[in-house]
Amino acid sequence: MTLRIRTLLVCCALLLFAACCFLGCSSRAQVSTESPSTEFPNASDIAEPNANSAGDQKSPQPSGGQNADPKVSEKVASLTLEQKVAQMFIVTPEAITGVDTATLAGETTENALHTYPVGGIAYFQKNLIDPDQTRALIANSQAFAQDACGLPLFIGVDEEGGTVSRIGGNPGFGITNAGNMAEVGATGDTAQAQAVATTIGGYLSDLGFNLNFAPDSDICGDPATDVMALRSFGTDPTVVADMVSAQVKGFTEAGVLCCVKHFPGIGGVVGDSHDGSITTAKTLDELRAFELVPFKAAIEASIPFIMVGHLSAPNAFGDDTPASINPEAVTNLLRNELGYEGLIITDSMAMGAVTDRCTPDRAGVLAIQTGVDIVLMPADFQAAYQGVLDAVASGEISEARIDESVTRIVKTKLERLN
Repeated sequence: MTLRIRTLLVCCALLLFAACCFLGCSSRAQVSTESPSTEFPNASDIAEPNANSAGDQKSPQPSGGQNADPKVSEKVASLTLEQKVAQMFIVTPEAITGVDTATLAGETTENALHTYPVGGIAYFQKNLIDPDQTRALIANSQAFAQDACGLPLFIGVDEEGGTVSRIGGNPGFGITNAGNMAEVGATGDTAQAQAVATTIGGYLSDLGFNLNFAPDSDICGDPATDVMALRSFGTDPTVVADMVSAQVKGFTEAGVLCCVKHFPGIGGVVGDSHDGSITTAKTLDELRAFELVPFKAAIEASIPFIMVGHLSAPNAFGDDTPASINPEAVTNLLRNELGYEGLIITDSMAMGAVTDRCTPDRAGVLAIQTGVDIVLMPADFQAAYQGVLDAVASGEISEARIDESVTRIVKTKLERLN
């Protein structure tokens, strides 16, 4: 065999070897690219290089039909159980500080709000001396609350006008009392009702208040005997409804949250819930046709708060349990039937209509089980607060139920107070 032929054979062998290697490598490469296709049948199942696999997971929404803003959900999740339960109370400053009369907000208030970061504080005339003192009292309390839990306080006051007025007519403020709403209602002029609310809301906002427990939405019974006669806009459901709607607009224009009261309507009822039980014999249909008319109007006007009174209505709700701790009144009627999605608050839980029926440690538990979001001024705040914590610990109240109300509270604060 010549050298030329031998060289040619060697070259052919080398070419054949290279071709085999190439085919083998191609086969192995094809297997490696198909492996993911077997594991992930659909291209959409393959995550993008920097995708967060948890990002597509939907966070559980709180019950109550709310689709919470991510900021709201994040804030609620950041709160401890103790902070969340505290947010469900509005109390007097004395209830958390232990002082006889609070007119200043200093170290005692700061420590109290860190221990009990309540949802809000309600002030009365004894707390309010003059504009400068009031602004300092509120501003300092707000600063302490923000530092304690990162949320503002609801700063509330009863400023209806007339017989229920903490600022108007108070000598230290030089502000004229707006007068009784019975007189406003008698004019039949909704523009006047709205102007009154705008005026009241304006001076409250200037002082630092962000919540007014007004307007009164009760319908007067007999003006000669009804304890609500001067506070009510009148005896006609339509007139009262129109006046209430006008005032909701007025307070909203002034930048103050307002609260209609006392659901489902205590006008015309004999007695005073401050002292003991008050009862109506009306059926639910009768309430729908009369007492509920102003509350429906307020809901249509986007009222942010509704206060539930302590009225017993056995023919409407099945027994004599006061509305404030009766799920038939709060959950079934107000929340479900009337479709109200805002904040539900009790009337003062220190009133005889409630304290005659339950101990302070059960007042908050019963209200929350009923469907209430905020418990107002229990007779013993520490006992009521601890009672709710104990109920969560025992499983009597779920933390999801707490979150439902706290989500509403935080949503309102982040949207309306910041």
